[in-house]
Amino acid sequence: MYDYDFFVIGAGSGGVRASRMAATYGAKVGLCEDYRVGGTCVIRGCVPKKLFVYASEYSSHFRDSGGFGWSQADHDFDWSTLIANKDKEISRLEGLYDKNLDNHGVEIIKARGKLVDKHTIELTGEDGVRTITADKILIATGAWPSYPDIPGIEHAISSNEAFHLEELPKRITVVGGGYIAVEFAGIFNGLGVETALLYRGEEILRGFDLEIRTKLRDEMVKKGIDVRIHHNVEEIIHDGDQYILKLSDGNEMATDLVMYATGRRANTDGIGLEDVGVELKPNGDVIVDEYYRTNVDNIFAVGDVIGGMQLTPIAIKEGAALAATQFNDTPTFVNYDYIPTAIFSQPPIGTVGMSEEEARDEYGADLRVYKSEYKSMKFTLAGRDERSLIKMLVDVKTDKVVGAHMIGPDSAEIIQGIAIALKCGATKAQFDDTVAVHPSSAEEFVLMK
Repeated sequence: MYDYDFFVIGAGSGGVRASRMAATYGAKVGLCEDYRVGGTCVIRGCVPKKLFVYASEYSSHFRDSGGFGWSQADHDFDWSTLIANKDKEISRLEGLYDKNLDNHGVEIIKARGKLVDKHTIELTGEDGVRTITADKILIATGAWPSYPDIPGIEHAISSNEAFHLEELPKRITVVGGGYIAVEFAGIFNGLGVETALLYRGEEILRGFDLEIRTKLRDEMVKKGIDVRIHHNVEEIIHDGDQYILKLSDGNEMATDLVMYATGRRANTDGIGLEDVGVELKPNGDVIVDEYYRTNVDNIFAVGDVIGGMQLTPIAIKEGAALAATQFNDTPTFVNYDYIPTAIFSQPPIGTVGMSEEEARDEYGADLRVYKSEYKSMKFTLAGRDERSLIKMLVDVKTDKVVGAHMIGPDSAEIIQGIAIALKCGATKAQFDDTVAVHPSSAEEFVLMK
């Protein structure tokens, strides 16, 4: 007889959803977390980041307002007010997570969990060390920022620390080219920080549609961000109240703060996985089958800890699928086709399906690309030098839309609806047959010829 039917290590999006759903199906569930309930998304990821994006966009909104007749008053930004209000909102959300879990009968234990054997977990918390047993165990410990091994890397921060800076720097250098890097570059730039972005690759946002990637870099440069591709940092030197970065091209640059956003690594160290024989990939990701079972038959894993697309909605769906499979006698797995993605860069990006490069490899001459580039109506009176781009990729043999991409205002909101259409197998003819919502940016998706 075990203490729990199901025990979850990690209270992020995947772990919380799996534990809550398992309890709904009648299982006795426990969950341990050594930091705060809510995980990366709620505590130090999506939610506070989006709040920071909103804050940073006001500088552009204030400038735009003059074209609509508003007086150009001076506006002062107070970083400490933003941090305090952000912290208050995060605490409120954490409280809701706690309450929701409690209402479903999930026992929350504030402790670090480590596997002792396939059914035993050692819990280390403020009350000391104890062990519990469970029939089935879920690893949902997420991922953690990773850093390159270069001299002086100890001087750099990650996005984790960026949410808790005591004051804004005058200059910041963001190293990396993924969505976290471009989002924070936009945030700091919008808040008045002199911002540079360094990326070692050929173009930012590797893996996304190349034309969209190039468009974003162009727009970031217009906004005053010093974006440098084919650049890498070889050493960070602390020089008084600033840092000197030695670059791969032989040059140096000075900055007041260095933030690394060069990827995340599965948070699997020190939790006993190897001790009980759970197989890991060389990069630390937990290896699972389509039902999220590891090679140890009663141990499972979901979310960022298994690699794949590190997105909150994916972890939530995986957690729900696991609970349904194991505790509701309903074998369920997640369909990873046509997953929409939003990047809250400035301007933002929404994308679903294949990139043009992927689609050309798949369909060759049977691919037809539709494009629309335009200035958002909002910017015509404002005089802002920013243009939006929408792309649609179609397999001419079936007329099926296999990819849709947008960079410009409201991209995230618009792409959600487009994703539903692609998930249902919509054709270009069906898009064309849909009446446009006018005037809007979204109407461009049904007007492209």
